[in-house]
Amino acid sequence: MGGNLVRAFRNFNVESRAHRLLAKDKPSVAPKHPGTEDAAQTAISNHPDFQDKIYKKDDQLLSRLKDVYVDSTDPSPQVKTEVPLPKQENLRLPKHMMRNETFRISLDNIPKGKISIVEALTILSNHKNSPTTWTAEKIAGDYSLDIKDTKAMLDFFIPFEVKIASKDEEKIEMAKE
Repeated sequence: MGGNLVRAFRNFNVESRAHRLLAKDKPSVAPKHPGTEDAAQTAISNHPDFQDKIYKKDDQLLSRLKDVYVDSTDPSPQVKTEVPLPKQENLRLPKHMMRNETFRISLDNIPKGKISIVEALTILSNHKNSPTTWTAEKIAGDYSLDIKDTKAMLDFFIPFEVKIASKDEEKIEMAKE
């Protein structure tokens, strides 16, 4: 019932509403920025034949366009083009795999110069536990990394330190707050 009422109002006096809308003055063009207007005026004053070139019919160009003919055909189905295989990167197998299926990440090959998250965390924790054996040079050699990037990683990234506080320490912390 509501649809019929809406349709009746929508179709009511459509022709006169259309004539009224068409009789309205056209909306005016938005004003140009003064800088744009000045630039256009200077371009026209510097090149007086500018407007003539725009609106003049260029017969030479039209004749060249008429000479252009494009003929396109599909390649024959017998000819098979060989697609070159993508270039193989230097890949290495990951040294540490995640046993847990938490992240559901399967890394078979890692490009040289990059490491996985698991490897990064392992490297950082090994270096933190024994920095004399796990030096930046050894890590860079084992994981095919750049020595500069390895040193930066060891300097600026620190693995989380889990500390379990006893009840006495908790009371001290709460007293400080």
